[in-house]
Amino acid sequence: METHANETLLRWIVLAPLLGAAVIGLLNRRLPRRVAGLLACATVGLSFALSVVVFLRMLGLDPEHRRLTDILASWVAYGNLRIDIGFAMDQLSAVMALVVTGVGFLIHVYSLGYMAHDDGFRRFFAYLNLFIFSMMTLVLGENLVMLFVGWEGVGLCSYLLISFWFDGEANAVAGKKAFVVNRIGDFGFLLGMFLIGVTLLPHLAPGEGAFSFAVMQHHAPLLAPVATAIGLLLFLGATGKSAQIPLYIWLPDAMAGPTPVSALIHAATMVTAGVYMIARMNFLYVLTPTAMAVVAAVGAATAIFAGTIALAQNDIKKVLAYSTVSQLGYMMLACGVGAFAMGIFHVMTHAFFKALLFLASGSVIHAMSHEQDMRVMGGLRRKLPVTWWTFLVGTLAIAGVFPLAGFFSKDEILWKTWSSGNTVLWVIGFLAAGLTAFYMMRLVSLTFFGTNRASEEVRHHIHESPATMTVPLVILAVLSIVGGWVGIPAFMGGGAHFEHWLEPVFAGGHAAGTHGAAHAVHDTTMEWILAGASVAWGVLGLLLGWIVYTRRLAVAEAGRRFAGGLPYRILENKYYVDEAYDGAFIRPGYRLSRTVLWKGIDAGLIDGLLVNGSALAVAVVASVLRLFQNGMVRFYAWSITVGLTVFVLYLSFSG
Repeated sequence: METHANETLLRWIVLAPLLGAAVIGLLNRRLPRRVAGLLACATVGLSFALSVVVFLRMLGLDPEHRRLTDILASWVAYGNLRIDIGFAMDQLSAVMALVVTGVGFLIHVYSLGYMAHDDGFRRFFAYLNLFIFSMMTLVLGENLVMLFVGWEGVGLCSYLLISFWFDGEANAVAGKKAFVVNRIGDFGFLLGMFLIGVTLLPHLAPGEGAFSFAVMQHHAPLLAPVATAIGLLLFLGATGKSAQIPLYIWLPDAMAGPTPVSALIHAATMVTAGVYMIARMNFLYVLTPTAMAVVAAVGAATAIFAGTIALAQNDIKKVLAYSTVSQLGYMMLACGVGAFAMGIFHVMTHAFFKALLFLASGSVIHAMSHEQDMRVMGGLRRKLPVTWWTFLVGTLAIAGVFPLAGFFSKDEILWKTWSSGNTVLWVIGFLAAGLTAFYMMRLVSLTFFGTNRASEEVRHHIHESPATMTVPLVILAVLSIVGGWVGIPAFMGGGAHFEHWLEPVFAGGHAAGTHGAAHAVHDTTMEWILAGASVAWGVLGLLLGWIVYTRRLAVAEAGRRFAGGLPYRILENKYYVDEAYDGAFIRPGYRLSRTVLWKGIDAGLIDGLLVNGSALAVAVVASVLRLFQNGMVRFYAWSITVGLTVFVLYLSFSG
């Protein structure tokens, strides 16, 4: 295997946010609020600046050798098992590092205004910095174990930030739900790692890291017999972290946290961790068409399923939450058809426009005195001009309108799906794209058009957000416009630079041509037709959404009443999935825990038999022995006499 250049700046990309979290967390109220906020922003800004520096250094290297490493220490060294504490950056992790730290920095700045009057201001920024540290550990980890450390770290930070306002029961429950659901997926992730270890370790030389990505890729043929099992187990972890069917249920409830949390963790970074992990393990997935087919099918199903639910939600953040689930489905669909680069491309563009949409929704909520129900909004485009225009840009981007960022990444995913021969999955993805445009314009219409439906007191206080909140919106809006231009495909006259940049990382995936993608005939005419159809479909969805919710409200009302309102109630109640899970798993689990584990095993066996039973036995024995310790000299003399008699008789008969 090749040796790669050492780059010590990598450790500081990861550690800078951790130092900020440590200082803010330890000093807490002894640190002025303004200083705490600026320190948090500065450390994440430093991490972004260092990521840019290392990225520029990578540009000077040969494309096949753009991999920098930074090994700090050996963590585990036993026999032929070695796990290092180290970091590595290649083309894939460079993209993720720039997105996480860049978007993370903008969200930190936005939070200065959004959380300015919150009592937990310092604690909030300590958690945010800790999250950036965990996410960078995940992204830059040199091996799968380091990735898993970051994976668990972002899970912990997600729990802390979702339940940040823990005095509200709904917030505390949402945090616990996210934590528990992700643990289900993480169990599969752990089993997948164990299977990799027991498969590779017998074949490796002493000191060769079994979980190093470079080592795993080099010895990938050894994993072929168990690739399907490993791929499905790792994908179970991804369904939890990246909110896919059946473990998506935590993400919509996670909107209970502060809006910057929704933007940072549940739109731009953490929820893409599962997509990143699958893309990172592409050399394994191309060995197993079965696992790839499962990834693609689940991704497509999630995209259309979550999109339909978003049609009937009234909470502005819930609409965006289900939109996020749907867009994550697109990313998984791309990975499942072997278009790993396009999946990561959509990760990047989605980070721009979805962070923008969440932060803009936070600006709306801020202006509406923390009201999140769109049914009492309306008419905000004149009072919130910056928020309105930036929100509109984000909406056009996610709808796939040319030439905004979302068009290029979404269109490429649909094209790769079509050209790989997965026509059914393409149809599902195409339908989901139309739904996206429709429900996003519904959101825009109810929020920004018409007349405001809030109380007089709320209307009196509506005003544009401060510069700390609007400047990040403008920057993200610009990125939502131009962010996709690095991936303009060849049929449009572009150089497909993003795909070529990632090509060395996904060389194995492209060579394998999963599901026939490599063998598809390149048809420029068909590519133009599908791209045109995609744009037209998105524009049609936007137009219908605008007409129905601004000009023909009676149509929307008729839709709600269709078939007795049953379809609408099903969508409004999210297909009753939470209720089904509650009846099938949560309540039976609760009863099992209460009657068997608690009353039967804990209270009955452990406490009753082992703890209380042993205490009772000691008490009984002691009560008997106490009869012989009564303090009467005559009784002691009699006891000695009886004892001697028995002893003498024993000796006599035994002799």
